[in-house]
Amino acid sequence: MECPECGDEALPFVVPPELREHVPSSPESVAICPTCLSLEPSENGGTELTDFSTVSDALPDDRETAAAMVLATALMSSLARNRRHIEALFDHVEATGVDPLLVLDRLADDPDLRPPFNIDRRREQLLQLRD
Repeated sequence: MECPECGDEALPFVVPPELREHVPSSPESVAICPTCLSLEPSENGGTELTDFSTVSDALPDDRETAAAMVLATALMSSLARNRRHIEALFDHVEATGVDPLLVLDRLADDPDLRPPFNIDRRREQLLQLRD
């Protein structure tokens, strides 16, 4: 599946059932662009979680935790609209012992990622909203 935003090949993956309620429209599978982090519903996400190291080495090794982090980061494109989803996904990441803010720092430093938003700026905005 081609990314509608940048034309790169999007990576389809199944959304773990416990995370679906935290994604707008609760899709069973989505496709994430490994370049711009655009998120789109997908018909063919497979049956297993994908290896998210193809998106960034900054993501956690645990695939479910990485899925939650990828979803939360992609949803940061519209912080106001997706705030509760992002916070719930970050809570899920934190429950596994991973610091989502540290992961965001590392994602912001990844030269291969070019989202249409500034990850550092969104991280700061999210911190202000969570206080």
